[in-house]
Amino acid sequence: MTNHAPAAADVPTALPAAAATGHTILQVGPVNPDVQAALAGEFGALRLPETRPEREDFLHEHGGQVTVAVCSGRIGVDTELMRALPNLAAIVNFGVGYDSTDIAQAAERGIPVSNTPDVLTDCVADTALALYLDVLRRISAADRFVRRGDWEATGNFPLAVRASGKRVGILGLGRIGAAIARRLEGFGCELHYHNRRRIDGSPYAYHASARELAEAVEVLIVAAAGGPESAGLVDADVLTALGSEGYLVNIARGSVVDEPALVSALVEGRIAGAGLDVFAHEPYVPAQLLDLDSVVVLPHLGSGTAETRKDMARLTLENLRSFLRDGSLTTPV
Repeated sequence: MTNHAPAAADVPTALPAAAATGHTILQVGPVNPDVQAALAGEFGALRLPETRPEREDFLHEHGGQVTVAVCSGRIGVDTELMRALPNLAAIVNFGVGYDSTDIAQAAERGIPVSNTPDVLTDCVADTALALYLDVLRRISAADRFVRRGDWEATGNFPLAVRASGKRVGILGLGRIGAAIARRLEGFGCELHYHNRRRIDGSPYAYHASARELAEAVEVLIVAAAGGPESAGLVDADVLTALGSEGYLVNIARGSVVDEPALVSALVEGRIAGAGLDVFAHEPYVPAQLLDLDSVVVLPHLGSGTAETRKDMARLTLENLRSFLRDGSLTTPV
């Protein structure tokens, strides 16, 4: 699904407009194929070159005309790019996360930003549940055990840990966190959570900090939004509180967890294991994790199903069409 930016020679020199709206649309980085096809065919969007010399030349020539940027959750409109687009009027984001975009600058300049909430909630929650089951029951490690021939050569696989009935903490009880909690109710789990604010009417036990949450549970599932406010929220102290029999699952953003502290805790056995869909410097994964059977690593595929990606593409284009039509966004952040 990865798309590559065109060579500099392929970047349009004339500025196409989006139908008769007078807007000029810019695609920033690779996006979903359905979105890209619509951007090129329906909207005549420009595409930002990825290499610096071509990018600088492009922005010098066209930056002042761009009014709408379309991007993904992984490659947003960062501080430098936003400053190079003085007439930017809206940012349309493919994905629920938008921490790669300079939201503070957008707010200061009155630039609305959209994302694609709800449509990916179930698939991300399913991924969290898959990681939870995998790391506790050691499913991937057992698969490797069989494929290596160890079952035949050495006998039974070592015992795993029961997944049902656990005390589980949800760090970030938003849409996705709540969907994860509902799934874990079916496993008879005792559920706890930490948010910036207590949720009125929640049936789950609230804790005032991430550390207090980790101290109270056996498994900590990270579902908090990314961005500067949550950076390093799960730090060495939180991991120490989780303890040598505790497990971490992260389907949020790699930035939410202090990755060096996590690697150290896993290598030294100061926590029991981790199921990770996200990392601090994707696609780089710390090499120390790759040889640990106590760790399950995924390539950031939380919402990666054909059905969900189609729904996300539909909502992205719905936001774009709405803004071009009347200046409103369907799902503003």
